[in-house]
Amino acid sequence: EKLIELDVPAMIHVSGACQHSLDTTSSYYLGADTTAFTQLLFSDVFTDFPELKLIIPHGGGAVPYHWGRFRGIAQDRGLGDLDERVLGNLYFDTCVYHQRGIDLLLDVIPTKNILFASEMIGAVRGIDPRTDHHYDDTKRYIDGNKALDAAAKQAIFEGNARRVFSRLQI
Repeated sequence: EKLIELDVPAMIHVSGACQHSLDTTSSYYLGADTTAFTQLLFSDVFTDFPELKLIIPHGGGAVPYHWGRFRGIAQDRGLGDLDERVLGNLYFDTCVYHQRGIDLLLDVIPTKNILFASEMIGAVRGIDPRTDHHYDDTKRYIDGNKALDAAAKQAIFEGNARRVFSRLQI
């Protein structure tokens, strides 16, 4: 309720775990992003709070990869159309560390739901030996997507953030 009152979004981000088998930067993070999405899908939070704006980092974890599965689950459980159920409230950031991953995100999730650099400092800060670029230089992946026109790139780099973070006057 306070998020809506203040007109601010929230990012649902995993924190560290005390269990050593839950690696914070890989399996645990990405699995938790997908789990958060699933819990939101199954809940009535967006029906109860239609103005709520939530961001899922890391491109949504495995969500774009399994979008068809989630559509079927929503249908089977009588939850309605997946896009209508969640895309008015959920946003996905571009903290995905390779071109094909970003391309999948951009192909599956509507441009209006993608935020650039809402979580920028990456967990993988090294240089990719296949490209000689930093893994977390995600701008180059957006620029490298051949399906995006200038307007879509502007929306991802700036316009969507201005809309989602509507209190910012920059």
